[in-house]
Amino acid sequence: MNLSRRSFALLAASSFALPAFAASEPRWYNNGSDLAASGRDVVAYFSLDSGDSVMGSAEFMVEHKGITFHFANAENLATFQGDPDKYAPRFGGYCAFAMSRGYFAPGDPDAWTVHDGALYLNVSKTIRARWALRRAANIEAGNGHWEGYFPSER
Repeated sequence: MNLSRRSFALLAASSFALPAFAASEPRWYNNGSDLAASGRDVVAYFSLDSGDSVMGSAEFMVEHKGITFHFANAENLATFQGDPDKYAPRFGGYCAFAMSRGYFAPGDPDAWTVHDGALYLNVSKTIRARWALRRAANIEAGNGHWEGYFPSER
């Protein structure tokens, strides 16, 4: 009986915390470095077929929506600046599979997918493969959850 009261209290408290979180600015996943995609060049993903990501450099950097992006060269920096929301990872760089389930998990910049002109990160390559099995449904669910957390933000 005591355990169920405690569980109910935790659930009730968390339901009040969510609206305050949802009304705040978009959050970006970073590994403690304050760099989007752990310093990877997010534009470079769009020219890769598969494999590891491309590291960016502090020489070519820009801040976008409160987080710093690094790029491998001036051309990729300029491309990003022309349309940053196109190249920034969806769901703030958090795991796309987790977001499809309604929670946040770290995004691994080496477990990536470019699909329909958008960059998605997952927590691991194994989870990326699982996410890809129902990619369209997972993206749709993730978009709904993200919109619930951050209205009017991708």
